[in-house]
Amino acid sequence: MSTSAHPDSRAVRGLDDRLSLSRAQRTGLVIGGLMSVVSLVPVPTPEGETGPPLAILVLVVALGVIGTVATVAAWRTRSRVWLRVLAGALVVNAVSSLPAFFVPDVPTPLVVFAAAGVVLTLVVVVLLFSGRRR
Repeated sequence: MSTSAHPDSRAVRGLDDRLSLSRAQRTGLVIGGLMSVVSLVPVPTPEGETGPPLAILVLVVALGVIGTVATVAAWRTRSRVWLRVLAGALVVNAVSSLPAFFVPDVPTPLVVFAAAGVVLTLVVVVLLFSGRRR
């Protein structure tokens, strides 16, 4: 019996299961990673204005950490799971900014920032899932 790896061995299949990232997916990873890193620092509220609740700030920072880890892991492992984790973190982060559109007296710069974040999140999610078809 040979000690060499059989073509059907788990190690060989693991190499075949790696995702080759398309240009769109790499672009989505870079933009999503930058968005996650930016989420690590809460947005300052203009002077004299009330900002988001502390719970939302903590959630956004935690999602920034999750997104940053997912970006690095997706880039290194080429695993679809990490692409999904990044997309999920970005979507939950975008959903957490939606009250800015409905709560009265939210400063205009924060509403614009929230709108840009939601649109950019949609673009990144489309890029992350626009891989090569099998």
